[in-house]
Amino acid sequence: MNENNFPEYITFPRTFEKYKWYKPILVFIIGTIVYIILQVLLLVIFGQAYGFDNIFALVTQGYESLNSEVGSYIGYLSVAIFIPSLYIASKIVRDRPFSSYSSSRGGWNWKLFFKALSIPLAVYLIYEIISALIHGQRGPNTLTPTFFVICLIIIPLQCIGEEYIMRGLVMQTFGSWFKIPVLAVILQSIVFTSLHPYSILGVIGVFVQGIFLGFLAWRSNGLEVSSALHSVNNLMSAYAVALGFEISSSVITPYDFASTIIVTLISALGLYYVGTRKGWFEEKTEKLW
Repeated sequence: MNENNFPEYITFPRTFEKYKWYKPILVFIIGTIVYIILQVLLLVIFGQAYGFDNIFALVTQGYESLNSEVGSYIGYLSVAIFIPSLYIASKIVRDRPFSSYSSSRGGWNWKLFFKALSIPLAVYLIYEIISALIHGQRGPNTLTPTFFVICLIIIPLQCIGEEYIMRGLVMQTFGSWFKIPVLAVILQSIVFTSLHPYSILGVIGVFVQGIFLGFLAWRSNGLEVSSALHSVNNLMSAYAVALGFEISSSVITPYDFASTIIVTLISALGLYYVGTRKGWFEEKTEKLW
């Protein structure tokens, strides 16, 4: 075993046996402290720019805050800072290289990430077009070039950050403790679901999505493919809301629930089938990230 790269970590072999079981907990605790500090700084910056009363009103609205431009920026950046939080914590605890959270192929593979965007992007575009034709506009069109570009940058970072925590730290930790991949996939999805305060249908939908994302991370030996699917899902949702074809809400309708499950299922199976046939998941990464 190469101690620097931790090969095959995400298939949950006996990779971490010589490492103390409590070290991932230390990473989580220190990462949480760093995250709180960064989150406070983020809110202070936005508070200075837009007024603290306005920012407080936005952050207490739940998913409804994503219907506004500033609320979207805060929401997405609040998750994107998971990346530096985990990075700093891993450096402090020094139980394993930060790159080992990315994949067993030698770190983060941007080429794989961008290739994996293609399949869910095609599926979600078809769905959004059909949905728009059926339902029409539900709200005003507020999409601006600035919002489009900023979301194109920060939403993938938000999704990658969430993948690093959920399918990286959490799923890998459960996998190293229990040595049962399926159990680790289920447990991380439970944690993932607990962080999304939707109505009951939304909670079930997030749990199912978490299972799909965990499955992709496990079978692709890394986070790039699950991050690609996650990024397309959130990007398309953000743009659909900005165009007025969707409304962000904590209450999920049966139609939204069913469509989310179907689109996620088709995208995940398509990614797994094409990725396996094309050998995407075996590609090595030259540089660690």
